[in-house]
Amino acid sequence: MTNPAPEPALLRTRLSVMMFLQYAIWGAWLPLFFPFLNEHRGFGAAEIGNLFAIGATGALVAPFVAGPIADRWVSTERFLGFLHLVGAALVWQLANLTEYDELLVFSLLYSLVYAPTLSLTNSLAFHHLPDRDRDFSRVRVWGTVGWIAVGIGVGQWLLRVWTPAGEPVDAVRASQVAGMADAFRVSAVLGAGLGLYCFTLPHTPPRRGGAGGALGAIGQALGALRKRPLLVLFLVSFPVSCVHQFYFVHTAGFLGHLEIGAAWIEQVLGVGGGGVMTIGQLSEIPVLFAIPWAARRVSRKTLLTAGLLAYVLRFTVFAYVQEPWAVLPALALHGVCFGCFFFVAFMIVDEETGTSVRASAQSLYNLVAVGFGIIAGNVFAGAVAEGATTDAGIDYEQLFAVPLLVTVGCLVAVLALYPRSRGPSAT
Repeated sequence: MTNPAPEPALLRTRLSVMMFLQYAIWGAWLPLFFPFLNEHRGFGAAEIGNLFAIGATGALVAPFVAGPIADRWVSTERFLGFLHLVGAALVWQLANLTEYDELLVFSLLYSLVYAPTLSLTNSLAFHHLPDRDRDFSRVRVWGTVGWIAVGIGVGQWLLRVWTPAGEPVDAVRASQVAGMADAFRVSAVLGAGLGLYCFTLPHTPPRRGGAGGALGAIGQALGALRKRPLLVLFLVSFPVSCVHQFYFVHTAGFLGHLEIGAAWIEQVLGVGGGGVMTIGQLSEIPVLFAIPWAARRVSRKTLLTAGLLAYVLRFTVFAYVQEPWAVLPALALHGVCFGCFFFVAFMIVDEETGTSVRASAQSLYNLVAVGFGIIAGNVFAGAVAEGATTDAGIDYEQLFAVPLLVTVGCLVAVLALYPRSRGPSAT
């Protein structure tokens, strides 16, 4: 006998908890990784850049290991549980390591076990949700809530516990960055909790006996790229992912350059948690809630176009309208950028591929967007910033003009090449 399907409301709740923890694990430490290593451990920007790059290695390996395993051999929920328990043990160690070589090794190992879980949680949710367009955004939005909640929580912890009163500014900052080690421990506790929780999720069995085993699953997923929507999506997603890194790498410095921020922000959001950039994360919530409504009324091409237009407008403001009244609303465009492009991309990958290769196809997309895109984007953003640096500092007009041109090119490509349809293609 098979277990009865859970009620839709209960199912969405269970999957929402999964997404909340999935992204809280990441959001606990990622925004603090650079200042912790730079100011507390004393590593240089180039060394930290290598650590960021190696952190994307897992996305390069996942399509050839994690996706086929979940598609062919092991149930997805059990595989997720195993990966998160191992990841919790590894990320705990990142709080204590002081040698660069050790950090490289543990960062690599952690990326190999965490990166696959990003696509596997998507594929598990898609497998069980009765209505992809209606339900997935309601579940995935809790990942954004998890990121924001843990970021504010860690920021408040640093403010209340690691901010000594009556000390000089330098001493206060030194204490706060030392306290950032606790972010790794918070991530580890959340990861262990999610690892155990995964074993309670709805059973998502592998599809055994497919032709070619793991390599066959990869081959079938690659074969799906013959479909025009997927081919265009994959080709455009790589440069979009690259310029996405300009936002994460350089926006905090840009806001500091413009002196956008206030003491009340620290009281509300804590310290070290991205400050004003949280506006961008908060904007994801209404956008993701609106996606089901929009997906039923407009084409996938329209949604992708809206996301790319948001990228173009944001980088235009950052480059040429560097005033608080324009920059603060431009930060809120982050939700449209992510929701209408990358979130919709997850939906397209799922609906354009068969159930036998769904996990492999999601992992292949992560290979492009989270793997090669992030690695190349970090290198590209660093090179552009170096070229835009003068004796007076970074010329942000010159810096942000580059991703602006790239996103305009991507927008033209989608308008010219992506088919206009509301659902999966027939070919």
